[in-house]
Amino acid sequence: MTIYLKYKILFLSLILTGLFSLTSVAQRYKASLFGIKDDGITLNTTSIQRAVDFIHEKGGGVLEFYVGRYLTGTIILKSNVTVHLHEGAVLVGSTNVYDYNIDNRYLYTSLLYAVGAENIGVTGKGVIDGQGDQLTYNLIDQIHKGLLKEDFKYDRPGIRRTNNVYFRECKNVTMRGITSKNAAAWVMVYDQCDGLVIDSTIIDSDIFWNNDGMDIVDCKNVTITDNYVNASDDAICFKSHDYNQISENVVVRNNVVRSSASGIKFGTMLKGRFRNIKIVNNTVYNTYRSAIVLTAPDGGVIEDIWIDSLQAYNTGNVIYLRNGNRYGGEKGPGTIRNIAIQNVYAEVSDTRPDTAYRYQGPIEDLPRNISPSSIVGIPGRPITGVTLKNIKIVYPGGANPHYAYRGTSPAELDSIPVMLTAYPEFSQFKELPAWAFYIRYANDVKLENVQFVARNRDYRPAMVIQESGDIRTKQVRFIAPRKKMKRVVVYKSSGVKSILP
Repeated sequence: MTIYLKYKILFLSLILTGLFSLTSVAQRYKASLFGIKDDGITLNTTSIQRAVDFIHEKGGGVLEFYVGRYLTGTIILKSNVTVHLHEGAVLVGSTNVYDYNIDNRYLYTSLLYAVGAENIGVTGKGVIDGQGDQLTYNLIDQIHKGLLKEDFKYDRPGIRRTNNVYFRECKNVTMRGITSKNAAAWVMVYDQCDGLVIDSTIIDSDIFWNNDGMDIVDCKNVTITDNYVNASDDAICFKSHDYNQISENVVVRNNVVRSSASGIKFGTMLKGRFRNIKIVNNTVYNTYRSAIVLTAPDGGVIEDIWIDSLQAYNTGNVIYLRNGNRYGGEKGPGTIRNIAIQNVYAEVSDTRPDTAYRYQGPIEDLPRNISPSSIVGIPGRPITGVTLKNIKIVYPGGANPHYAYRGTSPAELDSIPVMLTAYPEFSQFKELPAWAFYIRYANDVKLENVQFVARNRDYRPAMVIQESGDIRTKQVRFIAPRKKMKRVVVYKSSGVKSILP
């Protein structure tokens, strides 16, 4: 190759690089270009939507918001459009209920909304503020005045209570760096999306009931990493609304969550199948219900779930696995199988963990003392293939038998209801007969290097295994003030091996 040819190739490369750079610059659009105001007073819905439409029509790009407060109603994101919120930029949801679109197909109302879009997202260090408390109060006012007809169950309006984000049937979605707060309903909902990245976001919403942090509904190829979630309902929640959907290839890693409900949860609406999901190195704290919940009450399947390196502090419960047949649906009872939970350290509170929340979780089923972690299947559909390894759970102990009592005689154990159609929650059976772990209707359960600690004497034994089979333990220890009773009670079970007395 001659020197002339080398220089010619280099020159052409520089030209192409320059053209590419110019193209990249041309694909970024300042919000002010479209007359979008940052004063927090002007309603920008029409101008922001025009900006999104324009960028979409030009083949895609980034709509950039700089320091300011941008008031808006529903914005519909379209393919190849990313909203970038620079630090100091706040996308502010209107408090007028009539500024939001209602999707009558899917019954959702949202500030940021998309259906069937590709290559979309919200990035940056800015904020989405739904102003959900004032929006909800205004909605309730309209209902009371008779101007709107809404389902108003448990003091909660229906579909007009707005999410901050609702994306459905979208591909290649990126949410990175932003703060999303003060939603009127679920904060962020991703429904039947394929290719979803949620990274380094802050979700902060404890202003009303049903403030789930993020709901991942029937999605595939999902990565949820390095997020902080503070929610007055479930923090990270996996759901399925469609029997035909498969949720798979999901990684949940390095997140910190607190919740007035549960930390990381599957269900309760769970119709489809969940498989190949890894939940690694997450922290749950100040959480009223369970740190980890796997529930399949609606005919769905949860299988091949790997949970590793979980830390839970000041939580009402640690592990709860439960299937059922809540609605007697066409698919019958749900299925839970092949679950691995390992490298867990957890501390259970003896007081209510969510006292700082504006909206605290509902009172759990009472009377009951502190509930144990539990694996509870149903007759004819046991939970199967569960491995618990390298786990330490510290309980307060000190249950008061005069407040709530459940003995371990055959009659008392038989009296524990099956609750086939009940909403699945760790407290649903009220008092359970163990302080550390309760297993019923389960097969092929392994416990290895598991330690349960009670700080105070408890009238109950540490573990009860009831109507189960093939329960194997190795290096399981119960540390509690001594008492004159068995540490483990086995009832109507077979194949129980290596359990200490």
